[in-house]
Amino acid sequence: MKTETASQTKRPRGRPRSFDREQALDSAMEVFWEKGFEGASLADLTDAMGVNPPSLYSAFGDKESLFLEAVERYVSQRGESCDYCGAATAKDAVRMLLDYMAEDLTSSAHPRGCLMMMASTTTSAASPKLQAALSKLQGLSRTRLRERIQCGIAAGEMPADTDAAALTAFYNAVMTGMSVMAKDGATRKSLVATVETAMRAWPDAPAGAKKRKAATARA
Repeated sequence: MKTETASQTKRPRGRPRSFDREQALDSAMEVFWEKGFEGASLADLTDAMGVNPPSLYSAFGDKESLFLEAVERYVSQRGESCDYCGAATAKDAVRMLLDYMAEDLTSSAHPRGCLMMMASTTTSAASPKLQAALSKLQGLSRTRLRERIQCGIAAGEMPADTDAAALTAFYNAVMTGMSVMAKDGATRKSLVATVETAMRAWPDAPAGAKKRKAATARA
């Protein structure tokens, strides 16, 4: 009877033939989303991705590089899901964004919370390079919201002296809090209640001011 030699039974190194990089990245994103950067072990990642460590390093580099790529993919996917900037007014835009967050953060289709917002709290031991990359991504998100608010101010939807940066920081803090609440098990109903409370802080338009359409302000 023919027996297999050690070289014949040895498991091949590198990526398996069925390796799907995009699918593997999605699986890694789910692990990081659920456990955070520090909580996700190499075993967690390779098991979820269906690859061995050499395959992971060959395709994505180290754990930090994989995490950053997963976060970038997350931002791209979630950003396409809620085009709040197209709302008629800045207030409508912020309300649309918060309502979307209340729904998405508590969805059973994926881990609870927001991977992007939780990233800063789960990377305390990460390298300065990763911290800087995450800060840049978070900054882009805040800039987008601030610019939409500034358009509303220019359109006369709120007092001309409204501090767009402060208002952006406030609603960003609300969303971060909603993410933490969702991670801790908060229901969609409780997050909707938070949204209602947060929107009461929106500055009213100046009395008698002529409002221009938001589209005109953005043109």
